[in-house]
Amino acid sequence: MVYHYFVAILYVVATPIGNLGDITYRALETFKAVDVIACEDTRHTLQLLTHFGIRKPLVSCRARNEDVASRRVLDILKKGQDVAYASDAGTPALSDPGAVLVRMAREEGYTIVPIPGASAFATLLSVSGGTDKTVIFEGFLSPKPGRRRTRLRELLGTGCAFVLYESPFRILKLLTDFAEIEGERHVVVGRELTKLHEELASGSITEVRDDFAAREKILGEFSVYVSGKKRSTSDDD
Repeated sequence: MVYHYFVAILYVVATPIGNLGDITYRALETFKAVDVIACEDTRHTLQLLTHFGIRKPLVSCRARNEDVASRRVLDILKKGQDVAYASDAGTPALSDPGAVLVRMAREEGYTIVPIPGASAFATLLSVSGGTDKTVIFEGFLSPKPGRRRTRLRELLGTGCAFVLYESPFRILKLLTDFAEIEGERHVVVGRELTKLHEELASGSITEVRDDFAAREKILGEFSVYVSGKKRSTSDDD
């Protein structure tokens, strides 16, 4: 294996999940400094870069073509050019592409530098009010009802808090499955976090499900925090 230490660097850059004001100074400086920016969706990243007056060559690296695109990015690194990778929103590799590229670049010996920033997971957790020591990040569950319910039972059975992501098309189905399995567990649902119509809905799973079931339309992207089981008095002692 040929190693390329210090020849070129791959930067993994977190971007805003909605509010462009959440971009970090370091992320902007990284975008300005690198030779090429690889991204999940070139159109989406182009809008972000244009907003901040940054112009760079863009390379698509989506989940569907991540293996092939990652090799393309490696070819760029082999030329001694620094590359920044950004997913559409938030931190790459958290329910977003990026992990394949990072693994392949590390196997080739390239230096990888994280540029931290926004994450829907951390954003929701910060306003959940939860005090659980263990929080499982699950991301998106299977769209298939049987698999989704099976995994929900497994997660609820751990007794740990966990965080899920969901689309507006399946959020009510998810909450309904929850309510049928264990309707009294406390949840906090974040809708359109950091955006103009940001909303936090909290209560028991059944209460939050009924809230959304009564709405004429459900729009936006969702993050769901589910608390762990309440400890007994003997556990506290």
